[in-house]
Amino acid sequence: MNQRKNIGVSEGVDWLTVWLIAILMAIGVLCIFMVEYKAGTNVFQSLLSGKTSYSKQILFSGICVVIATFVLLADSKLFTAFANLFYAFGILLMLSTFVLGKNIAGSKSWIALGGGFNLQPVELCKIFTALALAKYLSRNETDFSKTRSQIIAGLIAIVPVIITAAQHELGQGLVYFAFVLVMYREGLPPTLLILGASVAVLVIASIIVEPNTLAIILTILAIVIVYILRRQKRRFRGIIQWVLAIWLFCVSFQRFAVPFIFNNVFECYQSTRVYTAFGQEYDCTKNTRVAKDAKKSKHKPDDYNVRQSKIAIGSGGFWGKGFLQGTQTRGDFVPAQNTDFIFSSVGENFGFLGCLVLLLIYFGLMFRMIFLAERQRSVFSRVYMYCVTGILFFHVALNICMTLGLAPSPGITLPLVSYGGSSLITFTVLIFIAIKLDSDRQMVLR
Repeated sequence: MNQRKNIGVSEGVDWLTVWLIAILMAIGVLCIFMVEYKAGTNVFQSLLSGKTSYSKQILFSGICVVIATFVLLADSKLFTAFANLFYAFGILLMLSTFVLGKNIAGSKSWIALGGGFNLQPVELCKIFTALALAKYLSRNETDFSKTRSQIIAGLIAIVPVIITAAQHELGQGLVYFAFVLVMYREGLPPTLLILGASVAVLVIASIIVEPNTLAIILTILAIVIVYILRRQKRRFRGIIQWVLAIWLFCVSFQRFAVPFIFNNVFECYQSTRVYTAFGQEYDCTKNTRVAKDAKKSKHKPDDYNVRQSKIAIGSGGFWGKGFLQGTQTRGDFVPAQNTDFIFSSVGENFGFLGCLVLLLIYFGLMFRMIFLAERQRSVFSRVYMYCVTGILFFHVALNICMTLGLAPSPGITLPLVSYGGSSLITFTVLIFIAIKLDSDRQMVLR
């Protein structure tokens, strides 16, 4: 009993993970400082003023240290006991934005807290969704090989996405698809992943290839498949039926479903970003969700952010221009420089080498999380840690691909580096819960 009382907050903590988090936070503050610092500014006074983004980020980092300490002091059973309640609270908090929400950059997904601070519930809900999914998959009654269990797990992840789409914050919603990777680790049939990837390829092909040409290509492909499988006499009739059904779905999807989604579901700027990422132009006059600014939107270079980001990264070369030497990033040429496009400041100031080091730190953190996940006795802990890894991977991959023009611009942050209290606190809590669960890995949590 006495031995239990003497256990400190650091008992069993994976300090390698903690140090990786601290390094990323420090890089974030440094990048924000490089972007915002003006020559002749008294750095010490600006830090104490709390008015600059880098001073606020340091404050957020201090808050994160306090929160991380509380997480490590908490009982691990708390996360399993209240997982479903946390999830319900997160959904209600997201729904409350429709009433209490503050419109920022066309997205009504923020709640003003006062003092210039805002809360984005969709960020916090990532934690709650990860806990709820881990809770469900760790139940004795859950048989994930059954379709019913797979649908329920899918709904847990999809509900926040639907609310996020209604908030005009599709970028954050994309991150929730990270939970599909977790489900795959827990036994989701690979055929579903192949089906999802095939639909994604069909959407991209519908954007790049002219509709009639794509329909002809799909028809030729179907004929070739039937010709190749013609010797399967016993199953030939069934094969023809399947090929015909798939061909009909693909042609109908690319001719009707894809245009409907881009013209009626997505807003003009969202469709434009997707088309631009694949080198195509989108005509906003076809979009039913754009009104009087249709002509203006059509001619506006929506990829301006990405163009400036690519210029900044390219100008850094291999070694970079050096600390505080960036002209693009310090000249306010790149919009959202300290948030969504923070990676461009790394590329310009520290070059390819700096970008490589940052990526290695991220990969080190993700591989460490996988290592921690695989040594857990509890299914709950393992699933949760894979959720964390998936979220980190999607955030890093989408953000960096966005800044390089390799993916549409979804407007998501670079974990622990981008400016913002909601994002920084979310990732701190998200990862430190995993660290706490790992420190209690001898326990079997459900």
